[in-house]
Amino acid sequence: MGSVSLKIGDETARFKKPTICSSPTNILMLFSVITTNLFALYAFKYAQKPHNHHLLPHHHHHTHKTISLISEQVFFILKEIDSSQKKLSQIETHLLGFESIDLSTPTIPKELKSFLNRHQLPLGKDSKTGITEMVSSVGHSCVKSIDLLSEFMNYNINGVCPDDWNLSQKLILRGCEPLPRRRCLSRIHSLNSKKLNGHCFDLVKGYESRRFLKPRGKNDFLIDEVLALGGNGGIRIGFDIGGGCGTFAARMAEKNVTIVTTTSNMDAHSSEFIAARGLFPLYLSSDHRFPFYENVFDIVHAGDGFGIGDDALEKSKLEFLMFDVDRILRPGGLLWLDNFLCSNEENRRNLTHLIDVFGYKKHKWVVGEKVNGSGKFDVYLSAILQKPIRA
Repeated sequence: MGSVSLKIGDETARFKKPTICSSPTNILMLFSVITTNLFALYAFKYAQKPHNHHLLPHHHHHTHKTISLISEQVFFILKEIDSSQKKLSQIETHLLGFESIDLSTPTIPKELKSFLNRHQLPLGKDSKTGITEMVSSVGHSCVKSIDLLSEFMNYNINGVCPDDWNLSQKLILRGCEPLPRRRCLSRIHSLNSKKLNGHCFDLVKGYESRRFLKPRGKNDFLIDEVLALGGNGGIRIGFDIGGGCGTFAARMAEKNVTIVTTTSNMDAHSSEFIAARGLFPLYLSSDHRFPFYENVFDIVHAGDGFGIGDDALEKSKLEFLMFDVDRILRPGGLLWLDNFLCSNEENRRNLTHLIDVFGYKKHKWVVGEKVNGSGKFDVYLSAILQKPIRA
């Protein structure tokens, strides 16, 4: 099992130029503009003044008819514009998938209606923010999973919440994030469940007991050697994306570094397990904008492709994610790509190009192969990168 090289290209980004007919929206807009101009030309060509003053009485009559005709044409043009705007809105809704939940639908649970209804401020307009009502937040993609969302919001008020943690995970994976709040009492889940028998949860005999302390291969970096790089100003607080069982946060806590770990409950109660270790779990998918301000973390750790499936590493999706990572990492801070799966040449090229665009300094850069479950070799990248101080 040998190593492979991962060449970093120096090519610049090339974007496909949009054409006038690149989308139905552009075609409809073009049609509306042409139609409007034709009507305007047709209407105003009758408004030309005659030069013969002997035709003045007839001219007055003709002018009156012309004004009436122009008024009718202007009304017709405005009507067409309004109709075009409605069609554009419908097309945009269809293309982007942005729809609103129709609260008048009989099948919508009362609790969902209560949560989503707008509530007027009791004292009127707030002088500081300018708002007049409170609006609840729910992911726009929830409308595409309205059946699951209705099931999620179907419970007894003031009672114990249904045992539906897997249902909430399904909704989040479908983009229904954030989930609506509920008025029920949370359940206590047992951490002694058989579902915690995976290697990630075995802190005694499993690899987690040695992880970040003893390497299994050249792609595995150790905590001490990364902390030695320090970054400008040292490492005090960090962010772990897709942190699994929270072992990275636990190792960093031993070095007096505070780590926030994003996690999802995939087939197990990972969030509660991480919290039981005295660590900070953040129940958040990698599709969600990170709820932090700019330039706040000294280090960002990302393993296993940011904790998302390989199919999710489409170019634009990877770009949005990487730019959000860059946003929360402070200048001089470290980005640790830990055994980042590069499943094909396109993914490798997209990732390395983004790193070039960001201008990160490469402290460590190791590419190697590992055998996957099907017996084939996958390419993994491990790197320690430092964010530059930009003007």
